[in-house]
Amino acid sequence: MSTSHETATPPAPVRCWSSEPYADALRDGRGPLYLRRGDGWLLHLDVERWCGGPDEADRSVLARCEGPVLDVGCGPGRLVAALSAGGRDALGIDISTAAVDHTTALGAPALRHSVFDPLPREGRWRTALVIDGNIGIGGDPGALLERLGGVLAPGGLLIAETAPVDVDERAEVRLVRDPDGSGGSGSAFPWARLGTAALLRHARPGWSATDQWSVGGRCFAALRNRTRSAAPERAKSAAVMSSQRWAKPLPDKPVTSA
Repeated sequence: MSTSHETATPPAPVRCWSSEPYADALRDGRGPLYLRRGDGWLLHLDVERWCGGPDEADRSVLARCEGPVLDVGCGPGRLVAALSAGGRDALGIDISTAAVDHTTALGAPALRHSVFDPLPREGRWRTALVIDGNIGIGGDPGALLERLGGVLAPGGLLIAETAPVDVDERAEVRLVRDPDGSGGSGSAFPWARLGTAALLRHARPGWSATDQWSVGGRCFAALRNRTRSAAPERAKSAAVMSSQRWAKPLPDKPVTSA
């Protein structure tokens, strides 16, 4: 699989996250909510955690943030709200009106934008957060990494959450509230799922890895934009919570991996 960042055009914004299943789950503050692949596999989305306050794993991310922080796909806003409450310069972006409304209700700044839209202060953000599986935005990790390289300042820091398994996959998925889709679903859209090793492959040559860690079963990697040399970050250890998982929807429904 190619690890080049070359892309003819950026992916179309994943507007499906504005669909009713996602918006309803955020308004309720709870699931169930899944990404459902065409072959029946499900990725459980931890809406309750997203709508709560930062946990230990989140705090390990917040502690590593530098300068102005852009939270890409901020969802209901727990991270940008925590940064803002601590006096940090932070902005959340999300394509979901429900997500932006939830974030601003917490007192944090947020805009309804795709990361591929023109953004405020492009090229001046010091940290970009891509948490809760958002490395999958657009289904093209190379294009997303290339875009984030332009959003960040030279030498800026990208902190991404990766899958807790060694995986590098693309899939057409739908948002559903019920495993079998009986509760309604959004339209299909492209998504990607990467483990840490796959992320590092896609990040060459424009990024350098500065840190990798896990907390409670959630995995993270910090990458620095190589536009300008920067002093390496000191290694940090962290304790080890599983936020997302692929699940078999029904016990009598066999599934094959992608």
